Amino acid sequence: MAIEDDKSVANRLFFRLFQVSNILQKQTVSEVGLTTVQWAVLGALSRKGYEEGVSFNALTEYLVVSRQSLDGVLKRLERDSHIQRIPHPDDKRARIILLTQQGRAYWESLQPLIHEFYREGLASFSFDETVSLLHYLNKFQHDLESTALNAKGGTTDTP
Repeated sequence: MAIEDDKSVANRLFFRLFQVSNILQKQTVSEVGLTTVQWAVLGALSRKGYEEGVSFNALTEYLVVSRQSLDGVLKRLERDSHIQRIPHPDDKRARIILLTQQGRAYWESLQPLIHEFYREGLASFSFDETVSLLHYLNKFQHDLESTALNAKGGTTDTP
């Protein structure tokens, strides 16, 4: 394949990811009633081991979102009583983000809708194809993160 063909395929891939991201955002709002970031926050906070909450900084790192973006989403979720911010036990200036009982019940009530959304969104994929897609997206994310480290003057070596 010629270099020009490589650039064309890469361009199409990145553009397709942009389109898929926009479709995902529209569909989650219309079919589940959440933005993708709200969905990610509630999902992250509902994970086993996070019953006592997670620091704001750890949540931004886990979700790979900006502090400003996360803060706006948290304000809306807090207004709806789905999460609460409590003082960090070791640093009173910092906050722990905690899923409330109401938030957990809301998240649980969404599970049938979410699983149907997954089923429909992956309808043309076999289980093995889904696993392969996840594998390749993980590799892609790693490469993008490595590129970001290079741009900041960091290193891509892993310990």
